[in-house]
Amino acid sequence: MHALESLNQTLFLLINATPETSPFSIKLATFIAKDVLMLLPLLLASLWLWGRPALRDTVLKSALLTGVALLGNWLIGLAWPHPRPFAIPLGHTFLLHDATPSFPSNHGTIFAVMALCWCFSPARGWGWLLAIAGLAVAWSRVFLGVHFPLDMLGALLVSVFWYASLSPLWARQGTALTAGLESLYRRLLAKPIAAGLIRH
Repeated sequence: MHALESLNQTLFLLINATPETSPFSIKLATFIAKDVLMLLPLLLASLWLWGRPALRDTVLKSALLTGVALLGNWLIGLAWPHPRPFAIPLGHTFLLHDATPSFPSNHGTIFAVMALCWCFSPARGWGWLLAIAGLAVAWSRVFLGVHFPLDMLGALLVSVFWYASLSPLWARQGTALTAGLESLYRRLLAKPIAAGLIRH
């Protein structure tokens, strides 16, 4: 464990920005680290409202599996509250963050679960886009000093675990859940649907 932690810290220092890093790089990384995540709800909502109805199953699956994975992360943090780099302290920090457990990364988990769900869907292109965005977010949060590299690897591993564990259950129950939500959606938003503003 000591050797793994030493490797983790060494990799972190190789990626972490320093006071000599250009302000543009810091600003770009800050945008990626904070704001790219905010686009995900907009993407899912847009795909539900205006995308192909066949994609709604994946919209709901990716949202629910992400929620379960984040709950799992919270439990891991309770059982093993690994400190963030600035709490040790180690390296340089360029992003304000509470001293919550670092492992596994919630940001990394969100993008990894989403990417897995969409890569194995009828719209694989979204999955690859989410994977690329997730790699950028993972890099930025290590670069800015709020995560270790192994926090991101852990996020990928727990995401694969939850995807593999829950996908068989989704295969049995997902269609019914999606149909129920679609029925509610059509009742609540009947007027915009009738007006052609959003898809049936």
